[in-house]
Amino acid sequence: MAIGVGLNSLFVVAEIAAGVIGGSLALLADAGHNAGDVVGLLLAWGASRLARRPPTPRYTWGLRRSTIYAALTNAILLLTACGGILLEAVHRLRDPVHVTGPIVVVVAGIGVVINTMTALLFFRGSGSDANVRGAFLHMAADAAVSAGVVVAGIVIALTGKAWIDPIVGIAITVAIVVGTWGLFRESIDLALDAVPRGLDPAAVTSLLAVIPGVTEVHDLHVWNASTSEISLTVHLVVPDADAHEQVLARATEDLRSRFRIDHTTIQLECDDACRRCVQRPAETL
Repeated sequence: MAIGVGLNSLFVVAEIAAGVIGGSLALLADAGHNAGDVVGLLLAWGASRLARRPPTPRYTWGLRRSTIYAALTNAILLLTACGGILLEAVHRLRDPVHVTGPIVVVVAGIGVVINTMTALLFFRGSGSDANVRGAFLHMAADAAVSAGVVVAGIVIALTGKAWIDPIVGIAITVAIVVGTWGLFRESIDLALDAVPRGLDPAAVTSLLAVIPGVTEVHDLHVWNASTSEISLTVHLVVPDADAHEQVLARATEDLRSRFRIDHTTIQLECDDACRRCVQRPAETL
């Protein structure tokens, strides 16, 4: 993480300077995107550190949800930056600015290398954590965007047409919005405790309902405790109190193996006809 932040921070400074000197909006747009990603990397790193802190009497769940808010903040920052870039691009289409093509090519080429290296650092954890996936997708997108800027710089150097630069800036912005929108929607879902994507509550209910001894499943809630953890609470009606231990063990294991739900709070209940019904507190595993 520190390597990625350091490399990208230095590159942002160099890219801004080159964009100002060369008059390239494409470079400045890419620099703005990279600056947003540096902030995103810092947010992802800070949230990951906070998520590892143990629970306290005040924060009984710990600070795991900080990874969700980091992913959401990252997406909002990127979308906000896109608005500014689009406004400047429209202005430059009306009043073109001279662009130095060779500077654009060299600086953007360096960006391709740096962003690709940084993306590879996050590739391993991108499949299971939205926070890490957000960082990976941004770095991968940056590499592709920088490659597009290289092509634009070559075309500008060969043709001298300044209007190509704001067009590329707009294309970069559209690519950023498209790539970020999915992360933004996923982050909103996480923040609102939506059912995790790819998990069907009906399938979870069916899994629990077929456990021997269970006659009813109700008050099922499934949500993300963090960007990489799923939590579940549910009430199971089990008339035979002697079967409670077996049902609890079976339900916990099935949820873990089938849906990768490791944190479960299962309340076992007897029906009205059960004379040996005992009030049991929620058991958390």
